Amino acid sequence: MLPSYYTVKGYGEHELTIQKSRFIAYVQRVTSEDEARNFIDSIKKKHRDANHNCSCYMIGEQDLIQKANDDGEPSGTAGVPMLEVLKQRKLKDTVVVVTRYFGGIKLGAGGLIRAYGSATSEGINTTGVVERQLMSIYSSTFDYTLLGKVENEIRSSQFKLKKIDYLEQVALEAFVKDGDEESFQEWMQNLTNGQATIQQVGQSYMEKQV
Repeated sequence: MLPSYYTVKGYGEHELTIQKSRFIAYVQRVTSEDEARNFIDSIKKKHRDANHNCSCYMIGEQDLIQKANDDGEPSGTAGVPMLEVLKQRKLKDTVVVVTRYFGGIKLGAGGLIRAYGSATSEGINTTGVVERQLMSIYSSTFDYTLLGKVENEIRSSQFKLKKIDYLEQVALEAFVKDGDEESFQEWMQNLTNGQATIQQVGQSYMEKQV
């Protein structure tokens, strides 16, 4: 698992007009090639009457799955420049479809490259980008009398609260960065006067918008 990587926040869309042609960018986060293809197919069905539904996607930790499709535009003028935007912005697990309704003015190869690149970039900006950081998850179990103090302190600390389970005792889970495991355990024990039972319960990605 990667220590951190960038991807889009989720689903988004953005429309712009260039030389009377409508360009509608659709963006989605995906985790497999099947998901990417299904998303592309859904946009194609939605815009059956469009002149072109060009697409690209990049999937996997090492970007091993990369595809670009010009969908009838001159070779290399749509899908490839769209994919280049994903590469330049270092986005993983992302699919983009740009739908074009031709407005009557030919853009030429350079114009098409700029238009599809701009549509992709604007679509990503509208959707938003997040950094996903791999964190250790630590569970701290302690008496209810300590809950108010611990919750207040952790919300203003360097550690990030994941969830609180209200069981026989309070079970609080927190995200802890790599290298901060010992300092977290010491911090929690000091905060609870040694009354907390602390254990690592797994790893998970925490997202923050960039």
